[in-house]
Amino acid sequence: MLGSVADAEDVVQDAFLRWLDVDRSTMREPEAFLRRIVTRLCLDLLKSARHRRETYVGPWLPEPVVEAEEDEVDDVTLPLMMALERLSPLERAAFLLHDVFGVGFDEVAETIERDLAACRQLASRARTHVRAERPRFRVSKERGLEIAEAFFAASRGGDMKTRYSRRM
Repeated sequence: MLGSVADAEDVVQDAFLRWLDVDRSTMREPEAFLRRIVTRLCLDLLKSARHRRETYVGPWLPEPVVEAEEDEVDDVTLPLMMALERLSPLERAAFLLHDVFGVGFDEVAETIERDLAACRQLASRARTHVRAERPRFRVSKERGLEIAEAFFAASRGGDMKTRYSRRM
């Protein structure tokens, strides 16, 4: 939701500290409490992070998560993170809670403190934005690397007549 591992770790730590301060014997649904706390902390951080990025002149990209095995990384991760960045904080929260984590709209509404119809609309808009960010054509990883290498060779050497220029 945050696009940054460091920010996510900070939110989880802050939520854990709040969890330690709560009398859990009076709590009916600990899962709902934690979901609400984490979501609210994320929304607060997104609002402040959006403000901090307004002074940055370049495009903001989400922080990539480096996995132990590069081959196992799903090709959807970065495009999804970039699509999520285009969502408002509330759209992002509604989309992730409902569509990704399977939380019902009634709980989403309570978590983000909006009415049920607004949550449905937020999730619907988010789905539209995420779908709009899908690539039009699937390119195999090998083919993509070939094209990238041809582009880099042409841009470095100035030779625009490569074997790929006719097919693109």
